[in-house]
Amino acid sequence: MKIVIKTLQGLEEILMKEVELLGAQNIKKRKRAVECEGKLPFLYEANLKLRTALRILVPVYEFTAHNGTELYNQVKIFDWSQFLDISQTYAIDNTIFSEYFTHSKYAALKMKDAIADQFREKFDLRPSVNTDKPDILFNLHAYQDKFTISLDSSGRLLNQRGYREHGHQAPLNEVMAAGLLKLANWNKSIPLIDPMCGTGTIIIEAVLMGLNIPPQINQNEFGFKNWNNFQPLMWNRIKAEAQSKIRSTPLMITGGDIDGDAVAQAKKTLKKLRMGRDVQIKHIAFENFIPKFQRGMIITNPPYGKRIGDEVDNLYKKMGDTFKKNFSGFNAWILSSNVPALKKLHLKPSENIALFNGALQVQFCRYNLKEGKYLK
Repeated sequence: MKIVIKTLQGLEEILMKEVELLGAQNIKKRKRAVECEGKLPFLYEANLKLRTALRILVPVYEFTAHNGTELYNQVKIFDWSQFLDISQTYAIDNTIFSEYFTHSKYAALKMKDAIADQFREKFDLRPSVNTDKPDILFNLHAYQDKFTISLDSSGRLLNQRGYREHGHQAPLNEVMAAGLLKLANWNKSIPLIDPMCGTGTIIIEAVLMGLNIPPQINQNEFGFKNWNNFQPLMWNRIKAEAQSKIRSTPLMITGGDIDGDAVAQAKKTLKKLRMGRDVQIKHIAFENFIPKFQRGMIITNPPYGKRIGDEVDNLYKKMGDTFKKNFSGFNAWILSSNVPALKKLHLKPSENIALFNGALQVQFCRYNLKEGKYLK
C-alpha cells in the first residue's frame, strides 16, 4: 500500500527517520511530505506514534484533467462505493497547484458533484457532505494536469494531540515543537529548559518523548476507523502494545515564562496529562531564570517582534546577556523569524536550520554557550 505522510517544510528528513523506525518500505523524501509503502498495521501505528506527521494519506486514484468537465468525468468513472457507503458523510480537502484550475474550491466542487451524481445514478440516493466532521475525508491533490485522490487515514491534523486548550495567543504547532526536539537531538538524559515556554508546547512534547508516550494515545477519532476494512482487533492490539511501552522515568525538564496566564495554562495541561511530577514550570522573567544543572539544553521560541513591537531588540540583547551569565555550558537552540534581532544576541550560531512555522520562514539556531569571548 502506497502511503503519503504530510509534514511541515524542513522536517522531511526527521519524519523519514521516524517512518523508517516504524518499518516502512521504499521511503522517499518529497516536499513537505514523505512517501513510503506499508501494510495496514503500519498505517495504524503511524497515526498513533509519528510525532512530526500532519496527515497520513493513502492514494487510491490518479488521472489527468485540463478543465472542469474532464475532472468531473474522470472522477465519475471511478467506483467510489468501494470506499464510501450511502449512509456515511464525506468531505474533500484539496491542494491545487495548477494553471488549469486557479480556484481550488472549484476543483473540489466538481469532485463532490461527480461522486454525488454517481451515487444518485446507482442507488437513487447520495451520501451527505459534512465539512466539519466527515466519516470519510478525501484529499484532492493537483499539480498542473495531474490529479491524485487519496483517503485521509487521520481524519484531522495530527498536530491536534488533544491536550491543548484554545484561546491563547500564538501557540507553537505541536508537530513543529516535536521536530525542534528531534533536530536538536534532545533525549531524556539531557536536562532541558524552555525559559520562554508560553503554554508549554515544547515542554509537553519533550515529556511525551521522554516517557515514550505516543502523541495520539488519548485520541479515539481517526479517519481509518470509518473505512470498510477497519480491523478493530488489530488497532486495539497496536494501541495496547504502545501503552505497555510507556516508561516511568525521572525527567530533567523545566520551564518558565513571564506571562502568568500562559504558565497557569501549561500547568493545567500537564496536570490533565498527569505529567505534573515530571516538569517544573515557573512564573518568572527570562533574565531571572537560574538553571539547576551545569550542563544541558535550551530550546525556546521567543517572540519574533510582531507581538511586542519595538521592544524586540532589547529582548534579544537581554537574552544574549542572560545566556552568557547564567547558562554557560549549555547548548541553546532558538527559533525565530527575526534575523536582525538574532544578531542582537551577540552570539555566533554553530548551526542554522531553515524551517517554516506555518507560512512564516524561521531560523532554528544553535549556540554553544561556553566561557570565553563572544561577539560584540
